[in-house]
Amino acid sequence: MTALTRLQRFDDMFPEFFRRFGRQMQLTDEAPADIRIDVLENDKEYVVRAEIPGAKKEDIHVSVEGNFVSISADIKREREEKSGSRVLLKETYVGSASRGFSLGHEIDDKEVIAKLEDGVLKLTLPKREGSRTRAIAIQ
Repeated sequence: MTALTRLQRFDDMFPEFFRRFGRQMQLTDEAPADIRIDVLENDKEYVVRAEIPGAKKEDIHVSVEGNFVSISADIKREREEKSGSRVLLKETYVGSASRGFSLGHEIDDKEVIAKLEDGVLKLTLPKREGSRTRAIAIQ
């Protein structure tokens, strides 16, 4: 019997306990797993939309080197539930999230535009002139 099988059987013995315990410990609505991105491309530029809920613009860092883009953010969230004057639940999340990716063309880092609105970072990444992909003939 493997350790996983033993754990599953233990969970089956006390299902209500684990359901209640698991529900109290979940921070899935509060803790970001990663930075989700959408990348669009046209002839002149890439447009990246990155979801970073809970991050302030001064806590987001973007860097571009050649065709590599790096996005990182320090995130702090607090949630408090009260009943009258008593605090019933207080959850705090402090952490960071990061994402890096390569694009098909080098980026003109002097012309990059970054805007944050409602937890969505929008990057406009112009392609560097003269960095077109060239097909190489095989001899």
